[in-house]
Formats: sequence, structure tokens, C-alpha cells
Amino acid sequence: MKLRRDPFQAIADPTRRAILVLLTSQALTAGAIAKNFETARPTISKHLQVLGACDLIESNPKGREIYYQLKVDKLKEIDSWLEQFREIWEDRFNNLDKLLTKLKNQ
Repeated sequence: MKLRRDPFQAIADPTRRAILVLLTSQALTAGAIAKNFETARPTISKHLQVLGACDLIESNPKGREIYYQLKVDKLKEIDSWLEQFREIWEDRFNNLDKLLTKLKNQ
């Protein structure tokens, strides 16, 4: 199976998003990550492979364990891309809020 390197495909999966959230506070081993899910550890390992192939996390061997941590720069790239949509949404919500206020005052 060839892994795609599209970070948006990687973050489309709710389990992978949850793994990223777990890694925001500290580096964790695959076993420590797996304890937070009701899936088998090999399934978590596959998710970690996808996240690694998309350059969203990095692995650091320490002794017999491998610790996974976020690659913040890659997440910043995703956030920058999303920013264009955030501005559109905010404008639309502001316009909706103005309309609702106007209708309420009539």
C-alpha cells in the first residue's frame, strides 16, 4: 500500500486528528497513544505511519521506545491555507449578525 503525502487527507480522519491533539502537550510512544483509543495498537501504528508520511509528526527513538511528536511547522502551513476561508466565514457571519440585528429591531 502506497501512502499518500497529502496532509489534508491525513487530518480528514478523526482518529488521526485525535492523535495530533494528544501530541500537542507532549511526545508519546505508540503504546501510550493507543491507550487512548478502543482500537488495536497496529491500527494506531498505521495512523502514525500516515501522519509521518504526511510530515505532520516525527519519530524520535529513545532507548527501546520511539516517541512521536508534532511537526508544528507543517501544521502552520495548513493553518495558513485555512486562513483564507476563515476570513470568508467571519465576513459571512458578521453580515448574518448585522441582518439578524436589523430584523430584530424592525
